[in-house]
Amino acid sequence: MSTNRSGAAARLRRRPANDGLLIVGLVGQAGSGKSTVARAFAARGAHVIEADQVGHEVTDRDPQVREALIAEYGTGVYRADGTLDRARVASRVFSDRASLQRLNQLVHPRIVERIRRRIAELRADGTQGVVVVDAALMLDWGFQRECDVLLAVTAAGSEQLARLERSRGWSRAEAAARLAAQPSREEYEAAADERIENSGSEADLQKQLAAVWQRLVLRLSGRC
Repeated sequence: MSTNRSGAAARLRRRPANDGLLIVGLVGQAGSGKSTVARAFAARGAHVIEADQVGHEVTDRDPQVREALIAEYGTGVYRADGTLDRARVASRVFSDRASLQRLNQLVHPRIVERIRRRIAELRADGTQGVVVVDAALMLDWGFQRECDVLLAVTAAGSEQLARLERSRGWSRAEAAARLAAQPSREEYEAAADERIENSGSEADLQKQLAAVWQRLVLRLSGRC
């Protein structure tokens, strides 16, 4: 859920480190094209940590989380293959703020800890380069303070709605309600060091991707 954040607090970053890693926080609303940007950076050699994927690992495999979710939603909340019925959970928490808060308090700290662990593993292995942490809720977690750069991906609201209708099968009203429950485009822009506007052509997106990547590489090398 969206919260008020001052620009100064939102822009706090990790202390300069000589660990060979550039930690890039990637944020944006649903339908902005954030995953497209993450894939493009991965193709350029970045190590990508997807918070959604980490969250699936937590809800599907963590015994304490499974036990708590079964107690909250019933045994049917897990499918026969052992994976969480996320649509069922989403339909509940979207209309029940208390249930959403309980879910977040249970799952989010575990997601953050796993992300930290993966970065630590990269560092311990001597890995160097750009590490992209793709996490829409990063500002709510305060994890931008553990990044070197925060990159926001934004798009026109109409484009976001159309993408969500196509990709997730949501109605226009459902997509609009989901976006309204997320941090706003303006919050992401205010907190970000870099921004990619993903409302234009593919050529325009590729041009922005190339420019941002070049600046990240230069920053990593210490030349800017």
